[in-house]
Amino acid sequence: MINVAYYNVCIVAFASLIYMGLVTLVGVSHARTKCCFPLAVPINERQMAVIEAFRHAWKGYKDFAWGHDELKPLSKSYSEWFGLGLTLIDALDTMWILGLKEEFEEARKWIANDLVFDKNVDVNLFESTIRILGGLLSAYHLSGDSLFLEKAKDIGNRLMPAFKTPSKIPYSDVNIGRGTAHPPRWTSDSTVAEVTSIQLEFRELSRLTGDEKFQKAVDEVMKHVHTLSGKNDGLVPMFINTNSGQFTHLGVYTLGARADSYYEYLLKQWIQGGKKENELLEDYMRAIEGVKKHLLQKSQPKELTFVGELAHGHFSAKMDHLVCFLPGTLALGAHNGLTADHMKLAEALIETCYQMYAQVETGLSPEIVHFNLHAQKGHKDVEIKPADRHNLLRPETVESLFYMYRFTGDKKYQDWGWEILQNFNKYTRVPTGGYTSINNVQNPSNPEPRDKMESFFLGETLKYMFLLFSDDIDLINLDKYIFNTEAHPLPIWVPA
Repeated sequence: MINVAYYNVCIVAFASLIYMGLVTLVGVSHARTKCCFPLAVPINERQMAVIEAFRHAWKGYKDFAWGHDELKPLSKSYSEWFGLGLTLIDALDTMWILGLKEEFEEARKWIANDLVFDKNVDVNLFESTIRILGGLLSAYHLSGDSLFLEKAKDIGNRLMPAFKTPSKIPYSDVNIGRGTAHPPRWTSDSTVAEVTSIQLEFRELSRLTGDEKFQKAVDEVMKHVHTLSGKNDGLVPMFINTNSGQFTHLGVYTLGARADSYYEYLLKQWIQGGKKENELLEDYMRAIEGVKKHLLQKSQPKELTFVGELAHGHFSAKMDHLVCFLPGTLALGAHNGLTADHMKLAEALIETCYQMYAQVETGLSPEIVHFNLHAQKGHKDVEIKPADRHNLLRPETVESLFYMYRFTGDKKYQDWGWEILQNFNKYTRVPTGGYTSINNVQNPSNPEPRDKMESFFLGETLKYMFLLFSDDIDLINLDKYIFNTEAHPLPIWVPA
């Protein structure tokens, strides 16, 4: 049953999002704004189910992990990564979009009184940029509250030592209290995805503050990567050396971990900047052609189009769930005037990503699948190895479903998302609060919960679910906002 009072509160909250989004775009005062809720925008039952799921997850976090990085819902405790309230910051804009004003205000109070960046702690440059800096910037734009911008400036300045390398390719880790940075202990390499997927956030920080140093640092990285040899028809290796500035581990190409968001941010920076930076577009278009030439294959028996990997000329029919960001990115490019065959490829790939759920016993995708290339009686397209059968509550497929529905209006994408949400509720929901990652998507009777709720479940997965189920195109209008790779919307500088 739907709680009617709760329903009404959530309805009126929508109007504030639209109202405040427009105000922010025309330049609201940096003073804290008080919002009112003068209009009503309908919320459907699927969106209400997302709100209920969020509140259940938030209850677990509030009861057992408040102010800490991540909830451990089974043991009713928490884990720390950086000790900076990652889940809370990651979820700020989700609460705003869902209309959860009380929860948002509680989180704001913690940030105002308890979030301190002057700590002797090492943080990962990429993860802290996309989750903390991105989350604070997005919360600022949606709410108009200057607290979030001040905190964003603080963390942005503390991350800058990462760029003090011989090559200007940033180190992976920064001590935000000491102002020092270093590579991982075992290598002087950074991953290509990490150094090329911080640009949206740092560029926006420069635009808001008028301080060019943030954008200059990240733009230098992109310009350098643009000139490098070692690419294969636009596809990049997974590692880059911070001393030499050259690609390492040459010959291995993937759109999965360590390379994925490089491709996403090529397109999104081009859109963010008003479609003026042609090098970014050139690199993106070349890379998609490289994907088509080297990484696309069809499975058996359903002939699902998938993106594999290439290692020293050898093709592997392996696809990370992370790759399911690609249909949404392709659709976004097509929406912004790129070639129509990108949308056709997006439609084929999102079908594959859905089948990565539908062909599994729990209806939840594993972390990695291998596709059958040869027809064998009784075999599915998707095969899962024991080491890969975990599910971390990841958002990529739901993210792409959102883009596909927003651009096509085809309700099957909403239905697929609804199936996924129901299966999250069936196999990952913890009765006392929170959701948990699971170890075995192939065992419905015992999916082997892992006792961890990643911050991106609240920051990304449930946010994209809510947006997917909405028919209101002004609810984060994709001609006005661009999402960072952690689902934090930032304004497009020259809206369409």
